[in-house]
Amino acid sequence: MRQILGAIMAAAVVLLASPAGAQGAKPLTKCARDAVVAGTVCMDTYEASVWRVPGPTIANKGLVKKIQQGKATIADLAKGGATQLGTASDDYAPCVDSGQNCADDIYAVSLAGVTPSSRMTWFQAQAACENARKRLPSNAEWQAAVAGTPDPGGDNGTSDCNTASTFVVAPTGSRSSCKSSRGAFDMVGNLYEWVADWVPRSPTCGTWSAGVSPTGDDQCLAGAATTGEPGALLRGGFFANGSSAGPLAVVGLFEPSIADSSVGFRCAR
Repeated sequence: MRQILGAIMAAAVVLLASPAGAQGAKPLTKCARDAVVAGTVCMDTYEASVWRVPGPTIANKGLVKKIQQGKATIADLAKGGATQLGTASDDYAPCVDSGQNCADDIYAVSLAGVTPSSRMTWFQAQAACENARKRLPSNAEWQAAVAGTPDPGGDNGTSDCNTASTFVVAPTGSRSSCKSSRGAFDMVGNLYEWVADWVPRSPTCGTWSAGVSPTGDDQCLAGAATTGEPGALLRGGFFANGSSAGPLAVVGLFEPSIADSSVGFRCAR
């Protein structure tokens, strides 16, 4: 019996010490067609557009399944009578700012060539991701996915990251040079993007060192408010940020209940 137990324990030690035993799975090499591989995560290729799907549990059950599998196209959404939200107003009701009444109602979709949705709170963004069987990425996951996206010094209005517009959000993927090493578009500029992390809300901004961010990306994680709501992190900058937008741009000034025309999101699996 002692010999048998000894052999079992030795095998367990070898298994735990091996890379396969420690990780328990093969490295991620492929994602659904709406996402790119970034480390251990499938990150949406494009900033989210949010859609209301009529009859999601009955008539459009198949369309919802396509959304959840990352296979839905604009043609599929149109055929199902889906309506895009958040392009001109905060029209998410009955899905309210707190994220209540959102189940089986609004769905986040990663599509090229559409206006990404904005004006949603952190709670609504998380609900839209969840309905699509996704989630908001963590700050660290977002940082891994943005690597390689150009840090803007300017914006030529065509291929560069959208950082010098006046209240103009570019269609997803239309700025061809605004692409990360992993293939994600528009992670710099266009819309700020909610990530999952909450922090003590930061009332002021600091600076990055010139060696880390030579163009001066926003760094608003200085200090901590002692009253009011916490802060929910926003990443990447937005369409009028200029050189303050960038792969290191991070803002902790905003409460998760804020809904603004400069704020969007993308999901991850």
